[in-house]
Amino acid sequence: MRRPPKRPEGRPPTRGPAGPPGRGRLPRPDAEPARRPEPVEAAPEPPRPGAGAGSGAYWIYGQHAVLGALSNPRRKPRRLLTTAEAEAALRERFAGPWRVTPERSDRSRFGTFLPEDAIHQGIALLAEPLEAVALEDAIEAGEGPVLLLDQVTDPRNVGAVLRSAAAFGAACVVLQDRHAPPETGALARAASGTLDVVPVVREVNLSRAIATLQNAGFWVMGLAGDAKRTLAEAAPRDRRVALVLGAEDTGLRRLQRETCDELVRLPMAEGVESLNVAAAAAVALYEIVRR
Repeated sequence: MRRPPKRPEGRPPTRGPAGPPGRGRLPRPDAEPARRPEPVEAAPEPPRPGAGAGSGAYWIYGQHAVLGALSNPRRKPRRLLTTAEAEAALRERFAGPWRVTPERSDRSRFGTFLPEDAIHQGIALLAEPLEAVALEDAIEAGEGPVLLLDQVTDPRNVGAVLRSAAAFGAACVVLQDRHAPPETGALARAASGTLDVVPVVREVNLSRAIATLQNAGFWVMGLAGDAKRTLAEAAPRDRRVALVLGAEDTGLRRLQRETCDELVRLPMAEGVESLNVAAAAAVALYEIVRR
């Protein structure tokens, strides 16, 4: 039996044509280089209606929020998308002037540019944010109390506070420039149209805003559960009032507590430590205006 010839040392093994390429198989000098598969492009996203219409433009959705924005001459609308039913309902409640022409849209289209959980009721308005309002101008234009929110960051709470402020005739709501939600569709929806009714003032330093109100003759009271007197006992009858409310979990911060003229509390049953900030604002405003 003949043995196979020995392979010379240093020579790589070879395979037949059926062997896998690139493993022990040398390419031919005249062979064409292997072509890489072309990447498959992803399907383009649906166009966002009105995207880029303004540097800060955002979508306001829901019947009440859109109606409030259209009724506000300070608001700059860009586009208005509605279903047939929503447009008919809007025309029954809004006489004009129409500063933007409604565009008919299917309900399925709203999901391409609104949050998944947005309750839009078949109507959405692309609009610019409202221009900033100075605190001095707001208290001069309105005669009611002033609300100041100390690091309240939930847009739903801020929206609910705006609804109470509108219901009880507050002159304005003061928010911090940083530790507060920006003007968004979620905030406008929670405010149910009152974002365009109650002036929103944004201040970098809340303590400085309190000092401005004190210099203007306001009696500034901070709501705190450990205060000695109730709001009903402390609220003056001969001067305007400003109320400072803190976040539900942390309450008023030290600097705000020290800057207020007085700390007051709402009378509550034993076992209840605090109210939601929006509920506390509604109760406190009612107590002030009923006097």
